[in-house]
Amino acid sequence: MSPATLAPAPLTDQAVEHVIALMRTTRMPHARAVVAEVLATAKAQRWDPTEVIRVLLEAEATGRNRSMLATRRKRAGFPTGKTFDVWDESLSTLPTATTSFLRTLEWVRRRENLIACGPSGTGKTLLLESLGQQAIDEGMSVSWLSLEDLGALVRRHRIDDSVNKAITRVTSVDLICIDDIGLLPVSGDAAEGFYRVVEASYEKRSLAISSNIHPSGFDELMPKTIATATVDRLLHHAHLCQTSGESVRLMQAQNGKGTRPMN
Repeated sequence: MSPATLAPAPLTDQAVEHVIALMRTTRMPHARAVVAEVLATAKAQRWDPTEVIRVLLEAEATGRNRSMLATRRKRAGFPTGKTFDVWDESLSTLPTATTSFLRTLEWVRRRENLIACGPSGTGKTLLLESLGQQAIDEGMSVSWLSLEDLGALVRRHRIDDSVNKAITRVTSVDLICIDDIGLLPVSGDAAEGFYRVVEASYEKRSLAISSNIHPSGFDELMPKTIATATVDRLLHHAHLCQTSGESVRLMQAQNGKGTRPMN
């Protein structure tokens, strides 16, 4: 490229439009959205050219990161979108030290598992979703599943013998969350799907599971052979957290905190 080609052009409306067109070509949508304002500010305040470049690239990087997080959240399929912003330590029966450790996500980086078990309404799902949301904030990928989802997946892909490929896809993330085990009857397909996910993830991915019953009772939900093989792999590198007490949802409803007052 010759020096003449690099010569600065006057900052006219046409020049700004040309910059925007180039950014569109090079796929820089976030910088493109602010370039006119940045260039006008740079001209008025006599910015150094390096500062202009820095501001535009920073806008693009920030925008891309925001879009990436939004895409990962959508792909994860979280049930409510709740995070630790709504976590109330006073309502949790888990020790504060346990919650603090889980929030470091060190166990995810070590490919260890989390099993939260206890009565309904004691914060298990909120804990899993909040941890999953935090994992995404820290650049990890997450998938949220139920046993019913896994049963449907097995049935759908058994037709063309692609179950293994489907399991590989759903486990190709950093953290797999499986919610509410023991709440509903477990079909044979769901039990198979659960085992396949646990087996495919063993020492390769982290699993976070919530259940109304302790894993030792999984043989009451599914065939004993599958339950034994599943629990054996699941517990080998697992942090077992047991919640207790009354349902927070029921308690809030009884105290009139489950709804907003009618106008």
